Amino acid sequence: MGPARRWFAIPLWRRVVGGLVIGVLLGLFWPAAAPGIAFIGELFVRLIRMLVVPIVFVSIASGVTALADPRRLGSVGGRTVLLFAATTACAVSIGMALGLLVEPGTGAALGGAAPHALGEAKSLHDQLVGIVPVNIVTALVEGDMLAIIFFAMLFGFGVILAGEEGRPMAAVLQSAGRVLFHLVRIVMEVTPFGVLALIAQAVADNGVAVFTNIGWLALCVVLGVAAQILLVHLPLIRLVARRSVRRFFRAAVDPLVVAFSTASSAATLPVALRVAQEELAIEPAIASTVLPIGASIGKDGTAMYVGLLSVFSLQALGVAPDRAMLAIMLLTGSLAAFGTAPIPSASLFMLAAVLSAVGVAPEQTALVVGFVLPFDRLLDMTRTVASASANLTVTAVVARQDRTPPAGTDDAVPAGDGAISRTP
Repeated sequence: MGPARRWFAIPLWRRVVGGLVIGVLLGLFWPAAAPGIAFIGELFVRLIRMLVVPIVFVSIASGVTALADPRRLGSVGGRTVLLFAATTACAVSIGMALGLLVEPGTGAALGGAAPHALGEAKSLHDQLVGIVPVNIVTALVEGDMLAIIFFAMLFGFGVILAGEEGRPMAAVLQSAGRVLFHLVRIVMEVTPFGVLALIAQAVADNGVAVFTNIGWLALCVVLGVAAQILLVHLPLIRLVARRSVRRFFRAAVDPLVVAFSTASSAATLPVALRVAQEELAIEPAIASTVLPIGASIGKDGTAMYVGLLSVFSLQALGVAPDRAMLAIMLLTGSLAAFGTAPIPSASLFMLAAVLSAVGVAPEQTALVVGFVLPFDRLLDMTRTVASASANLTVTAVVARQDRTPPAGTDDAVPAGDGAISRTP
């Protein structure tokens, strides 16, 4: 067996973990080499994000046409949004609780931080109105996910309502989905090298401080992600989706590793779609509808971090929150997480929406962001794991409630080697 065949015979997640370890060692012991390979990490992220907009549009539109029955689509969409709303609220609560318990912001020296301009936070009205795009081409170019999702669902409905005349378009969408699916498989082979370059640059920029600075905040992020997965996702997987937790997370390794390495829910979408359909045997119509929605609104990691960082900010500013302030932060944190762009460090820039609701001036919020931002990359990478886990968890739950028993569930019929057990 030649070197290339031996390389591809290694499971992707093992190659990715190997790249991560080498990246850390390279950043620590040969930091001067990191800038020379940084372009590989940038190309990797650009390759994945290149696919995000077409995948979101084609996946949702084809998923809608595959569901065929508008009543079934409405049921799937409604359950999806409600489940994400519930997991998001739990995540904000966990983040706030950890902040109040550990008090990571007490004594934080914000005076030495450089203020970072945030821009004006979008109001709830603007976020809701912005779901309907004025120009879909502009929305596609700018990557406005909520607007793209809205138009894709309407487009799919239009194909269904066109009846026989809409069948050719439905076939085109299904074919485009398969083409994009194979493109994803090609791009994912770059993952080990992209992860190596991204991690090496992060470690080289901050040295050991990338793991130790703002240690208490980092500890809370790790505990928050673990608590969200253990207390919220695992019960949903086992008790509602009725899946083996071990099998589920063994299949989910690839998207979770990609989520950690890219710190982007959107960048995780392509590999999550592949894993949901191939490894978890979820019906393509369900996976291609729920996962793109999750990439836009399923932000458990962001929600946990917004709740935690809000409490951190008040502690750093010497403000003791009362119950009313905590309730406002819970509500606005949940809404802010829903509207956060699926890109690295986006949650930092939603902090203004939460803190302004409890009377914190934008200048003070900018100081907090300036204090956290230099160390946010690994924190963002860690919390994105919770978001990726939430997206696959909700997809599995919706698939179960849609009465499509997949392989690996209690209702699945054992299949032969390489086969997928599905109910027609």
